Amino acid sequence: MVGHPQQGAFPGIRPRRMRKDEFSRRLMRESMLTTNDLIQPVFVMEGNAKTEPVSSMPGVSRRSIDLLVEKCKTFYALGIPAIALFPVTPLAVKSDGAEEAWNDKGLIPRAIKAIKNAVPDLGVITDVALDPYTRHGQDGLTDQTGYVVNERTVEALMKQALCHADAGADVVAPSDMMDGRVGAIRQALEDNGFSNTKILSYASKYASNYYAPFRDAVGSTGNLAGANKYSYQMDPANGDEALREVALDIAEGADMIMIKPGMPYLDIIWRVKEAFGMPTFAYQVSGEYAMFKAASAQGWLEEKPVVLEAMMGFKRAGCDGILTYYAEQIAHWLQADA
Repeated sequence: MVGHPQQGAFPGIRPRRMRKDEFSRRLMRESMLTTNDLIQPVFVMEGNAKTEPVSSMPGVSRRSIDLLVEKCKTFYALGIPAIALFPVTPLAVKSDGAEEAWNDKGLIPRAIKAIKNAVPDLGVITDVALDPYTRHGQDGLTDQTGYVVNERTVEALMKQALCHADAGADVVAPSDMMDGRVGAIRQALEDNGFSNTKILSYASKYASNYYAPFRDAVGSTGNLAGANKYSYQMDPANGDEALREVALDIAEGADMIMIKPGMPYLDIIWRVKEAFGMPTFAYQVSGEYAMFKAASAQGWLEEKPVVLEAMMGFKRAGCDGILTYYAEQIAHWLQADA
């Protein structure tokens, strides 16, 4: 509890004294941002020597495996600890059953192997969810009414996680919000010799409108066709429910916890970190990134200080790591300022 000075303490107490000089501001700074806090999301596509810009996310591109490997070498050289890998799945291999999600010769397993072979010490985090692989764009398998069914989806997610772990993924990150999936994945990993494969659970993933540019990037917008994910992603109005979801995932074996999106949910990050003390991460999602880019391009905001302020907000709220499309750029800024 912060004590409050008695009335009349001024002018003896002047908080502005410590703000006057750069050295004293640095000495009392409570939160710090370094490259150790950054995770770079990336999009991988089929092909060779191929890149495609994501129109709704300026500066972000889909890359074929060979070009992504070269980019990962840059990330590692900048000191970025890990990437989060997302597939751009060809329409031809999407299906109602999402079988491509656990194809050991599929795009993600091949990308994992190539990256770990070239940059073995760069952490590789893979998305465990079915939306890139389903014709309907939902994160799970559906029944005849279109409802996403839980147990069948969890069985598919277990196969997907094992496929990624077998290819060399360091961390599997279930982002689907099915009930019980963390425990099922943890048990499957243990049973198959992957006891050191970590689980980063998207424990509090909200049914947010900030995801639209991401869906463009992975090509799932058209498949979703106006449908929503309200039956499994969380209501943005709820905070207590987030703590319950986090508690369940920790009990099931999650090693790290994710809150998504980021800035609109700083209160959730704070509450989760205070309640559980677990490694806590936030995802500054595509819509947040796109807003900064658009405002900066118009000259309405100065990009670098605004982005770094946002990062400091995540750190102040309790984040141990931040997934952000700005990770590479931030690493360059921090290097230049060192």
